[in-house]
Amino acid sequence: MPIKRMNGAHVPHRKNTAEMAAVRIPVPQQLVIPMSMHIGAPAKPVVKPGEDVKVGQLIAEAGGFVSAPIYSGVSGKVIKIDELVVSNGSTVPAIRINSDGEQTVLEDLTPPTVTDYESFLEAVRNSGVVGLGGAGFPTSVKLKVDLEKVDAIIINGAECEPYITSDTRTMLDRTDEVWAGVEMLQKYLQAKRIIIGIEDNKPQCIAKFNELCKTTQGVEVAALPSMYPQGGEKVLIFNTIGKIVPEGKLPIDVGAIVLNCTTLATIAQYIQTGMPLVEKCITIDGSAVANPQNVIAPIGTPMKDLFEACGGFKTEPRKVLYGGPMMGIAVPDLENPVLKNTNAVLAFDEKDAKPPEPTACIKCGRCIAHCPLKLMPADIEKAFSLERPEDLKELKVNLCMECGCCSFVCPAKRPLVQVNKLSKAMLNKYNAQLKAEEEARKAKEEAKKKEEEAANE
Repeated sequence: MPIKRMNGAHVPHRKNTAEMAAVRIPVPQQLVIPMSMHIGAPAKPVVKPGEDVKVGQLIAEAGGFVSAPIYSGVSGKVIKIDELVVSNGSTVPAIRINSDGEQTVLEDLTPPTVTDYESFLEAVRNSGVVGLGGAGFPTSVKLKVDLEKVDAIIINGAECEPYITSDTRTMLDRTDEVWAGVEMLQKYLQAKRIIIGIEDNKPQCIAKFNELCKTTQGVEVAALPSMYPQGGEKVLIFNTIGKIVPEGKLPIDVGAIVLNCTTLATIAQYIQTGMPLVEKCITIDGSAVANPQNVIAPIGTPMKDLFEACGGFKTEPRKVLYGGPMMGIAVPDLENPVLKNTNAVLAFDEKDAKPPEPTACIKCGRCIAHCPLKLMPADIEKAFSLERPEDLKELKVNLCMECGCCSFVCPAKRPLVQVNKLSKAMLNKYNAQLKAEEEARKAKEEAKKKEEEAANE
């Protein structure tokens, strides 16, 4: 019986660079490496200004269990450790390294010894790998599970955002590393079922992995309809194994682990060579870019260097994004660096960057029909405008993955996804207030109880 698919939107693909193998850009003069490039605690610098570093050298250790180490992508000298204002407006510590242009690799880089699940986890932790498809969650934490609960491991090769093709290039150009990662998952996680989910607009990738699957039992390709947000974790789980991740639960609670294909290839590369995560393949595209292409650049490379390697701009950019146009984050200037989870940098001209003028909601219901999680964005918008967080809770706004389908299909061009994001902040504040009031009530009752006990004595 075929699995019923979650809803979504048919966004334009615009995979202009899908046939372009990635090219390595010239070594940047300086890297700016933030200590927060992942969900969880920031990494802690272990180098000092004036210190020489080499490619693959540890420059920051994990700051806690939910964290990840950081390595240098160039050889050169640490200039300073200061602060960087990142795209969300917060300030984080950052290490600045001036490159010597030599790209000298650290001499004692050796492949880790991996013999079982625990040593595999340790290798993943030491690789510095986080969710490279954009999520940024430390992969070693995701893989720290009760193996008895794992029914399926899903490799995410959907790449459903318009423009982005860096994962496509991983599947085509690093097929051997992706497959080596698959074999490691079978061996060390004892995975009985591995599903490689790929949208059907990538026939070359599907064909490559279908051939490999003929040689190995327990691995299959799921050719998925090209519908956004096919690559969303909850969507991918439902569309491959038919299970719904409940509110407040994790994929492992329904027996699933989801790993991005580039994440898996990078883990395999580290275990095979000892070279940790130091660089990324990034799609450079958008209406303002002169020569769109896929490039390979060290983590910490300023965006301006990426665009220079692609011939600069053919028209003045009005908006630059980390990631795709549906879920991407606008950046304030071109000094912002490549992060671990940067899979694309897009630059758009004035026509494409100009937001549409919203008009009144016409109650058409398209936002509900296309929402993968069957939320009610128009009702959420109304509850937010009336400042009714209790209604937002009933409307399950915290389930929203902020994919933007609602805004994309809205004929009135309402800023629905933006309101959903603000609504979550309102609800979180409300929940925190309720928790504080409950704790105060309990404390008052406890104090009263003690007073009564003292009086009875």
